[in-house]
Parts: sequence; structure tokens; C-alpha cells
Amino acid sequence: MAKEKSKSTPKTEKAKPVKAKVVEQPAGEVAPHTAKMPEIPDKVYEKELQKLQIELVKLQGWIKEKGLRVVVLFEGRDAAGKGGTIKRITETLNPRIVRVVALATPTEREKTQWYFQRYVAHLPAAGEMVLFDRSWYNRSGVERVMGFCTQEQVEEFFRSVPEFEKMLIRSGIILIKYWFSVSNEEQEHRFQARMNDITRRWKLSPMDLASRSHWVEYSKAKDEMFRFTDTKQSPWYVVNADDKKRARLNCISHLLSKIPYEDLTPETMVLPPRQEDSGYVRPPMSDQTFVPDYPIPGY
Repeated sequence: MAKEKSKSTPKTEKAKPVKAKVVEQPAGEVAPHTAKMPEIPDKVYEKELQKLQIELVKLQGWIKEKGLRVVVLFEGRDAAGKGGTIKRITETLNPRIVRVVALATPTEREKTQWYFQRYVAHLPAAGEMVLFDRSWYNRSGVERVMGFCTQEQVEEFFRSVPEFEKMLIRSGIILIKYWFSVSNEEQEHRFQARMNDITRRWKLSPMDLASRSHWVEYSKAKDEMFRFTDTKQSPWYVVNADDKKRARLNCISHLLSKIPYEDLTPETMVLPPRQEDSGYVRPPMSDQTFVPDYPIPGY
């Protein structure tokens, strides 16, 4: 868990521009414990992922039974692997209990609201877990770097968000924040892969491409964001995401460790006997419109 910073947020009466201490990292540097680790074979990865997904089902049952309210934030650079991890988390879960929130660009009306208002509307009720694929931290990231908000709005965000998250936690919400970290070289590789794959090209927005020319600005913005929002009560957990398979396994395993749960899996069910046919005559099959078979060569 991250240590709380010995700092104070900007005073409300005199908001001054904040100058974060940025530690420059060589482009493409990855954490020492992942830099030289061998690639995980697909079969091993699938086996471990299945184990974790079974545990996620147990966690889901516990959340529902105990009426927990869980919020998980997924932040990071474009193509860092947030969406892929979220997909593996939700793959075997009930969408009525575990749902994903990925908000679009705010409307003109939403821009006039209290900044956190449109996010509050998606917070969980009892027995739910909500995964935010990007969250209120858009203000300290893309909005700030791309000039969609003012410096005053950024400073107000840094004053407000620690208090906002304290309110959520005091209300009983379990709040977990993940930052997916990816190197410059790996992001470039993933962008190129998306550009060359028509089934994934939709993942590249003009904003994603523009981020390539603002790499340093995004780094500085992230460091300053951590300075004010990586607190003891609501820490950021950094996921080294250059290796997609390890990132997914590491993140899911860590998520499971943050919420104590028990196995409430029901006993094996016995199917009741099928109702006997009492002479009911069904309409002829020719009266129905069937979907045609997909033409597969040789089959």
C-alpha cells in the first residue's frame, strides 16, 4: 500500500499552480522484476486465468450475499491493456452484479454539472461491483493535457478528489484504483498492431494518436496526479503492463486479495423432470422463419 505523502493540497482561497517533482524515466523502461521474465506459454496462462476466474465467481457471490458495494478504477495510457483486463474479469461474471462503466465525452449539459455528478450516477448499489474503464481522473489526464479544461479546474480537482474519495469510502464503498503502466516502445507496438488489424482499428481514436506527441506531458500529469491522489486511505496500485498476460494475472490476483471473501458456491443442482406432453400439438415448423446456415466451405 502506498505511503501517504507528507504534503498539503492547495489552499482554497489562493489556488497556485502546482509544480510536481517529476522523476524522468528512460523511454521504454520497465520494472526490474518484469524486465527479464520469460514469456508465459498460452496453455499456462489460460490455466492460471481459469483459476482466477473461478475465484472471481466466488467473489461475485460474496459481494451479492453480503451487499457489498465495490468500485474499481482502471486508468493508464492508451493501449496499456485496461480493456483487455476488464474483459477477462467480467468474462465469467453476471453483468447484473458486475458491470462496466465507460463513459463517452461529456455532453454540453454535463459540462455545466458538478464535475463528479455524471460518475456518481453509476456508483454501485448493495451487492454490486462497478468497473470504471477510465473515470473522474480524466480531468487530470486527457482533459488537462489536451486543453479541455482550465488550470483552475485542474487545481480544484486536486483539492476535491481526495475529499470525494474519502466520502465514498466513509459511505461503505470499497474503492480500488489501478494504474496500467506501459513503455513508450510497447505502446507504439500496440498502436501499430491496431492500425494493421481492421477488427481492432476502432480502438484507435484521434485522441489516442494525438497522445503520442504528448508523451512527456502525460508523464508529468500522471506524476502530479499521484502526488495528490495516491493516499494511504485511497492508494494507487501500479500494474506493469508491458506483458499483457502477466498484467492480467497480476491485476486479477491483486483484486481478489483486496476483498476478503468466502466460497458461497451452491451445491450441485438436480434438474427436475421435464413436463410430460399432454397431447399439445405445436404449429408446423414451416410457419417459422429460421436463420440461414452460414456457408462454410467443405462443411
